[in-house]
Amino acid sequence: MAKEVRKVLIVDDEPDMREFAQAALEGEGYQLRLAADGGEGIEKAKSERPDLIIMDVQMPKKDGFSALYDLRQDPATKSIPVILLTGVAKKTGVRFSAETVEEYMGERPQAFLSKPVEADELRRTARRLLGG
Repeated sequence: MAKEVRKVLIVDDEPDMREFAQAALEGEGYQLRLAADGGEGIEKAKSERPDLIIMDVQMPKKDGFSALYDLRQDPATKSIPVILLTGVAKKTGVRFSAETVEEYMGERPQAFLSKPVEADELRRTARRLLGG
């Protein structure tokens, strides 16, 4: 029996970051989908039903925190694992974690990675959350 292909949605307003995440994960056998902001990410999550979402925090229109909150409120998307990415620590020295995001937003991502993220770390985290 053929192995099920897992779908990963990458949501980031920076084209370079979308390309980086796509390049880091393309050898893993995932179907990759891309979105340029949180609103588009929510719509694609509803229509594509990805197995994992990798999402930037700082984006125009709808930021990653707000998008995570909206995803968790919808029964169709609430159980999709989310990895949040941010460069806030590099810019401000403020460090976030899944726990602090939960305290701040009332919703918790499955993982929180600081940019610049290493390709190996992104792959390991994705594999862990997808059970492989």
